[in-house]
Amino acid sequence: MKRYQDTATLLLRFALAIGFLSAVSSRLGLLCTHSSGWTNFLAYAGKVNSFLPESMVMLFAIASTILEGGFALLLLMGYQTRWASAGAAGLTLAFALAMTYSFGLKDPLDYSVFAFSAGSFLLSTMPQYCWSIDELILKKGNNTKKANMYEKANYKK
Repeated sequence: MKRYQDTATLLLRFALAIGFLSAVSSRLGLLCTHSSGWTNFLAYAGKVNSFLPESMVMLFAIASTILEGGFALLLLMGYQTRWASAGAAGLTLAFALAMTYSFGLKDPLDYSVFAFSAGSFLLSTMPQYCWSIDELILKKGNNTKKANMYEKANYKK
């Protein structure tokens, strides 16, 4: 059972990371003809955040792009996974709620934004992250503690 949970956690981590990387790559024009481009993304961000003053749309677009790219890289590496996935959950939930406010419930459901947010939240609650930098750090910390305990035991003799 644990092996399946480890595999599911890894696949969820990669799926979320790839979803973020795809969105960021598209808006930065890195997907050639399949890219939406920055201008189109700004127009869409303005529609999604219709409740914001127009002067703040650029700030939100830049911030969301930086956050999405950062979360994607952290999730791919498996570094600070709990915090990255919690941040991703918050960001995508905010996006889903903004979409709901601006377009109604159908769009965020059609684009699975709530599912993406829930998957991110689920990942943030996992007890461990196999095949990750987090796991390597945890193992190194445990090995250091064991070595220190061994040295103390030998010192007393």
